[in-house]
Amino acid sequence: MPTSTARTLKGPRRFVRRSAHRVPSPRWQFLRGFLKNPVMVGSIIPSSDKLIDKMLGPVDWDNTKLFVEYGPGVGTFTRPILDRLGPDATLIAIDTNAEFVSYLKKDIDDPRLVAVAGSAAEVEKIVADRGFDHADYVLSGLPFSTLPPGVGAAIGKATSRVIRPGGAFLVYQFSPKVLDFIKPWFQRIDRGFEWINVPPATLFWAWREEAAE
Repeated sequence: MPTSTARTLKGPRRFVRRSAHRVPSPRWQFLRGFLKNPVMVGSIIPSSDKLIDKMLGPVDWDNTKLFVEYGPGVGTFTRPILDRLGPDATLIAIDTNAEFVSYLKKDIDDPRLVAVAGSAAEVEKIVADRGFDHADYVLSGLPFSTLPPGVGAAIGKATSRVIRPGGAFLVYQFSPKVLDFIKPWFQRIDRGFEWINVPPATLFWAWREEAAE
């Protein structure tokens, strides 16, 4: 990957708005995406900073080379992830909404970001096609309780296979239904809650345990 200023700068200035393109405001883009497909967008309001900080808190950023995000929308989590991610790491953001993917590509100028139009259930192929054997962490805000039949189970199984031992599936939800889809595949699941969010959200960190020596 060629060296660029975006890769060597530290802090939130590593990504900038592409001045050559005019894009809708994030809030308008998010609202439009929700209205077009509310089943795939968990909330009409983007996540709060408190939720973001708590959700990403356990991540070992120094040992993260590939981070995967499901349902990035307009980048509410994408930008804080890039702010924390190392200069040689990669973030693959997967969304079924091609408009969100196009928005991210236009609005975030950072070579570490790979925005993909596709299904989270195909994460193994998407990761392999980009030259990776596994992901260190996967984040999801997809509304598992409203996904079509079979999709939540497929995502849970595929995610467990793509995450390396010692890595985790980070999930924020407004319903505990997601546990039905992740419990069969992960050895340890930690839980948290964040009131300062609309609506308040339950947080899950589903860990792939390290192999016993």
